[in-house]
Amino acid sequence: MIGQFTAWDWTLSVLACVCIGLSKTGFNGVALVSVALMASVLPARQSVGVVLPMLIFADCFAVRSFRQHARWSEIRRVLPPALIGVVGGAAVMQFLNGSNPRVDTLFKRVVGGIVLALTLLQYIRVLRPGWFASEADAAGSGGRLHGWAMGGLAGLTTMLANAAGPIMALYLLAIGLPKLELVGTSAWIFLILNLCKIPFNYHFGLITADTLRLNLVLLPAVVAGVFAGRWLLRVVPQSGFQHLLLAFALIASLRLLWG
Repeated sequence: MIGQFTAWDWTLSVLACVCIGLSKTGFNGVALVSVALMASVLPARQSVGVVLPMLIFADCFAVRSFRQHARWSEIRRVLPPALIGVVGGAAVMQFLNGSNPRVDTLFKRVVGGIVLALTLLQYIRVLRPGWFASEADAAGSGGRLHGWAMGGLAGLTTMLANAAGPIMALYLLAIGLPKLELVGTSAWIFLILNLCKIPFNYHFGLITADTLRLNLVLLPAVVAGVFAGRWLLRVVPQSGFQHLLLAFALIASLRLLWG
């Protein structure tokens, strides 16, 4: 695999890994940029197996850097439905294994539509917060239902399309987490979910000795992206951070819809 890479392939791969590092410091939508770049270098299915170990490596950096900011009440709320979603996504992958690739494209567009709708809703929340004042006070069953719905959707989409970053970011923004708590909470959630995805990816033949060798070569670029993201997180104010996150989610949704 490595011996067949051109200079352009290496350039795109390094850029994809920098985006992975950035995504784990709070700029979640950038992760889909990395997926798209790797899919332009390798076959789409094979690229998934390359990306996952690097996501986990970046997750470990993010957890180490932001663990003290994690809000465990939200992690405990989101993880059970998210894990159910991962198992459901694996079942769908098993069903679609070797079937018409147009089904995969259709699913990506459905996910893109969901992310786009959630992004537009969050933009309305930012511009007209009074419209959603009652929702912000919802701490009862409605809040739990919201967490289960978004957690399940995140688990399903991370297994099938690596598209859960914008979904989780939109949920954590909607419940009003400050940027450091958002990063710390999502870091733990995705580390656990991505570790749980390893057996399924191995079962589907997406992680091999060749993909792991490529991971070792590209890991320094992931580290560079993490440090760049940590610097950006310090200099970008809370309002700017929220708008950047929504912009990345919007771009990611459009990429899924028309990619």
